[in-house]
Formats: sequence, structure tokens, C-alpha cells
Amino acid sequence: MITQSFYSILLLVISNVFMTLAWYGHLKLKEFSWFSTLPLIMVILISWGIAFFEYCFQVPANRLGFKENGGAFDIMQLKVIQEVITLVVFTIFSVIAFKTELRWNHLAAFVCLVMAVYFIFRK
Repeated sequence: MITQSFYSILLLVISNVFMTLAWYGHLKLKEFSWFSTLPLIMVILISWGIAFFEYCFQVPANRLGFKENGGAFDIMQLKVIQEVITLVVFTIFSVIAFKTELRWNHLAAFVCLVMAVYFIFRK
């Protein structure tokens, strides 16, 4: 079960990398002249193309991790894990791509997320 849990979380991380690129990557790509001249519909189609890969990893991650499929997590645990991964991946992306400065309130929010994980796994 540990292996299945590990793969589920790994797939969630990969899925969230694609999700972050699909949802926010175009904000960085507009710095390139070829991309900045694209009409919105093309930007949407490119984002959908990237998001396709998000789903290719997200769906198997949830199937592997879900208790009723032999995984270790109930539906609430899967969702909280996914949200924490999303915010970690997004934070790394925003710091690297957008040079976002992390402040105390960001760290406080992460503490709250860790507490959410603690409470969702508490029996």
C-alpha cells in the first residue's frame, strides 16, 4: 500500500506541474513576442493542450490512491493532499518564474495547510 500511495502522490505532483503551466504559464509566456501576439482563443487552446496532460496524471493518481480502489486515502484525504501539492507547486513556480517574494503571511498559510493535513488524517 505504501508503494501505491507513493505513486499516487507522485502522479499528483506531476499533474499539478502541468496544471500550473496550463493555468499560469501563459502569463509568463506573454513576454515572448511570438506568444504575446496570439489571439486569446489560441492561448486557451494551448492551455487546454497542456491541461490534457494534467488529467492524464490526475485521474490515475486518484484511482491509485482511493481506498475503494485499494489505495490508502479516502476522498477527503485525496483532496487535501492534492490542494497542498497544488499550492507547493504553485509557490515554487511563482518564485522561479515570477520572482515572487515569500512573506510571513505565505508561511502562515502553509502552516494552516499542514494543520489541515494533520486534521484530515486524524482518526
